[in-house]
Amino acid sequence: MMRRTMLCCIAAAFLFCGCTMAPRYTRPEAPIPKDWPEGDAYKEIKTTDAPLAEELKWRNFITDQRFQKVIEMALANNRDLKLAALNVEKARAYYGIQRAELLPAFDAVGTGSRQRMPADLSSRQITGVVEQYSVNLGVLSWEIDFFGRLQSLKDRALEEYLATEEAHRSARIMLIAAAAGAYLTYAADRENLKLAEDTLKAQTNSYDLIKRRHDVGLASELDLRRSQTQVDSARENVYLYTQLVAQDENALNLLAGKILPKELLPDGFDSVVPPKDVSPGLSSEVLLKRPDIMASEHMLKSINAMIGAARAAFFPRISLTTTMGTASAELSRLFRSGQDTWNFAPKIVMPIFDARIWAAYGAAKVEREIALARYEKTIQTAFREVADALAVRGTVEQQLTSQQSFVNAVAETYRLSNARYMNGIDSYLSVLDAQRSLFSAQQGLIALRLAKAVNLVTLYKVLGGGSE
Repeated sequence: MMRRTMLCCIAAAFLFCGCTMAPRYTRPEAPIPKDWPEGDAYKEIKTTDAPLAEELKWRNFITDQRFQKVIEMALANNRDLKLAALNVEKARAYYGIQRAELLPAFDAVGTGSRQRMPADLSSRQITGVVEQYSVNLGVLSWEIDFFGRLQSLKDRALEEYLATEEAHRSARIMLIAAAAGAYLTYAADRENLKLAEDTLKAQTNSYDLIKRRHDVGLASELDLRRSQTQVDSARENVYLYTQLVAQDENALNLLAGKILPKELLPDGFDSVVPPKDVSPGLSSEVLLKRPDIMASEHMLKSINAMIGAARAAFFPRISLTTTMGTASAELSRLFRSGQDTWNFAPKIVMPIFDARIWAAYGAAKVEREIALARYEKTIQTAFREVADALAVRGTVEQQLTSQQSFVNAVAETYRLSNARYMNGIDSYLSVLDAQRSLFSAQQGLIALRLAKAVNLVTLYKVLGGGSE
């Protein structure tokens, strides 16, 4: 009969558990406009049939095969991403621990003791050895969650676990974008290195020509020295970009987690297939699916659940200890008939005055306001990042067109200046200025090509591109 009573109590406890005192959660209104920004910087952004970033897997976004292999190596070997994955596993384990708190733990306990009892303490007034043995099975201590404290703590652990999952997904997207940016930067610096080498070759040929003219009295010492400065400057640029290319390769190796084979590295921009275009969509609501924003919302839900646990602390805490087993004064009689024992010990603790409970409840409410502010700031930051990327997208083509026209004009200026100098019409100073302008303009063109390609990657990242 007693066993039936104990089982009924446990079953009733399960029926009453599950409800929490956490406030009803509603997603806060996003503190950003629903439409993307408008203005001169965004006029050239046209609606296209390009897929949304979240719908585009990274292998479909980056189609260059060598490029893909670099990113695959990064996803497989990058240590930061491994840490993010381990944090997910840790959060999952903590959630499992907290969820298990809702269930009673059944334990088997065996004890045995021998004690010498003096005569004045013995009921029979004789000195002797007292033996006692027992084996029990039951619930040693289980809190019955009538007011949802443990359920709220379980909900909090679940939301924290989901937040780490979203953080891991965000880390994957960030790694893909970082690897893509580093790969494109390497390609740009290789392009700059080739430009510097070609410029050095041209300046060396020009210097040799002027030196021959100087040797026969057709060029001044000043022209020769000015030409030499151009050779030295071009040689310095070669060393500079040789250094930058090596550093870019080191950055790629770090992101990839291992040394990249040379055949996977690009020779320049022309050897890289640019990433595909993506659409920002018609509304900024797509940002709510960004992993970092979803992670921030899960943390907000976690604090909301914590408020439920803080509220439940004001109510009685009920725990149950119950065991069934056998006991005997002799080990040989332990499992014989008639040696059954049982124990049923419910316990209730009612807080009367505890200032810590009120302080904890107040702290939980403040924590929720902090989490809400962080959530809103994350959304605002995401909107700003997309707006910046769209501003680049709306103007970079015009910049490239203007820069290409500028390069063509400066190249023609250099050609004419050099011809006039060779014909004795102008001084070498005009040739010198044209050479410097041409090199600077060509560098600017490479920088804009890099900016356009990197902006595609940035737009994919800030729109929450698919990490799979």
